[in-house]
Amino acid sequence: MAAVVRTQDLRRPVVVGLQTLAVAACYYAAGRLGLLRQLVVEGAVFTPIWPPTGIALAGLLIFGLRCWPGIALGAFLVIMSITSFRPVVIGNLFGNTAAPVCSCLMLRKVGFRPDLSRLRDGLALVFLGALAGMLISATVGVGLLVLRGRLDAGDFWPVWLAWWVGDAMGVLIVTPFLLMLHGARRPPHLSRWPEALGLALIAGVLVPPATRSTISMLFLVYPLLIWIALRFQLVGSMLCALFASVMATIAATDAVGPFAGLTRIEVMIKLQAFNGTMALTALLLSSVITEQLNTRRSVERACQELVEVLAHLTAEDSAHNRPPPEDDGRQQERGAE
Repeated sequence: MAAVVRTQDLRRPVVVGLQTLAVAACYYAAGRLGLLRQLVVEGAVFTPIWPPTGIALAGLLIFGLRCWPGIALGAFLVIMSITSFRPVVIGNLFGNTAAPVCSCLMLRKVGFRPDLSRLRDGLALVFLGALAGMLISATVGVGLLVLRGRLDAGDFWPVWLAWWVGDAMGVLIVTPFLLMLHGARRPPHLSRWPEALGLALIAGVLVPPATRSTISMLFLVYPLLIWIALRFQLVGSMLCALFASVMATIAATDAVGPFAGLTRIEVMIKLQAFNGTMALTALLLSSVITEQLNTRRSVERACQELVEVLAHLTAEDSAHNRPPPEDDGRQQERGAE
């Protein structure tokens, strides 16, 4: 028994270390992908969607707060890949690490469930995990730019808004998808694969032209998103939202389609409005549908249990009221006399 306990004690630090390294590696990879597409607001470069924030929050919700060093390590590697080490890097590391940690703590405080099976979970992820938590990273990051003289104080709010929305988009788009992948127990039934493949084909044909057409056709994505949410809930809707957001970001950074001829501020506002409404529609609608399905299953299960209990009570009552075999025999003898 002591050997078993000792083995478990040795395995626990190894598991935590591997989880921390996995978070750091995913954070770095997502950061490098996010840096491929950038926009400029008031002379400051930012990413419209910053996926590492979504990966950081998902890692904390799945593995626990003990993996926060992985976030700091991943953020450090991303910063070192684009600049040299300076004292200000420590401040950026603090902001990038503290934001998802605070988001995780706030979500735990309100009883957040990672399966997003309730509407309150979707609302908590939006307002606490994304909008409230990412205030820290945006404020620290832009504040350091002002203190270093890299940004004028008058340009603080436009850049702060762009930074904050980019970090929040990473949480809204990436975190739900990762939570659903972690919670998935089995793939969809074989009978649903033709519909899933058909919807994926429609998305692949519809979304790219809608995001790059000179005619404003972004609204065509919403009926498809709603259909997918109704049929495949969060996993399908977040995949569609992620794909549409990536295609819209590419079009915005290339200044083509509905983003052509706009100023940089207008591009940022239009892109983030589209990404935000896509993520909110997918997340909240899927949460409502999942909650209703779970409620219906609970009611059906309760009705089934009630039917079984009534059947059991009826059988016991019939057996209790049935006369004994001797009484039946005596009644037959009396009838014969």
